[in-house]
Formats: sequence, structure tokens, C-alpha cells
Amino acid sequence: MLYLAFITSLFASIFLTASLKMLSFFKFIQWNPIGFSKKYQIFEGSHPFINWLFLAVLIFVVNLIIYLIMQYVQNVPPFITSLVIGGLFAIIAEWIIYDLPAELSSFKKLSIPFIVMVVITARFIIETASFHYQAHLERNRLPYKESVIK
Repeated sequence: MLYLAFITSLFASIFLTASLKMLSFFKFIQWNPIGFSKKYQIFEGSHPFINWLFLAVLIFVVNLIIYLIMQYVQNVPPFITSLVIGGLFAIIAEWIIYDLPAELSSFKKLSIPFIVMVVITARFIIETASFHYQAHLERNRLPYKESVIK
């Protein structure tokens, strides 16, 4: 199960990092995804590839944690869970990045393409985690009722 979590998180982090690069390149987001290096003085003088690699590793760790937690959530459909978790994560991330006040007019500054990319990634992670956990449970189930004497 840990192998599947690792592979799923790896591909989700590659997808989200590439999506952030494309959103930044085509100016769908007004902030720089690797702007944390100047703000927190991490890898400030290094090549931008190192900053993108550090961002991908950070996204990988977050994805892995989400995968490991969400594989045990069975009562809530993955679509609703991914919509809520991905949407909240994207809104909170942009709220922190823009340092917006807690007003209703602040929602106009949020980037819809960024929110969509985060929700798509969250859906991929949560749906995969739920599916593989259910498949693992079905694999261990007996083909007959436990009360039947054989």
C-alpha cells in the first residue's frame, strides 16, 4: 500500500508542479510559485530549477500525507471530499499568498484556474486512495459467508 501512495503522490506532485509552471507562464496567476525563496530566504541565490524541485518535494510530502489519511475515509464520497479539501486548500493558499483581508470582496482576487488545478489533483489523490483501499479490503474478503460451514 505504501508503494501505491508513493507513486500516486509522485505523479500528483509532478502534475501540480507542471500546472503551476504553466499557470505562471501564461499569467493565469499573478504570483510567482517559487516566490517563497525570496520571502523566506531559502535557496535565494540558487538556480530556479532548484526552487522548483524544492516546491515539487514539498507538494509530494503534502500529497503523501493526504493520500495516507484519505484512504481510510469511506463514508464520504471522494468527489465531495476532494472538492472540499482541494478548494479549501487552494483558497487558503492564495489567501496567505495575497495577504487578503477577511472581506467578501477579496474573493475576486482569487485565481479560478489555480483552484481548479488543486481540486483536480486532490480528486486524483483521494479517488486513487479510496479505490485502492477498497480493492485491498475486497481482496481479503472470503467468497462465502463466514457463517457457512465448509
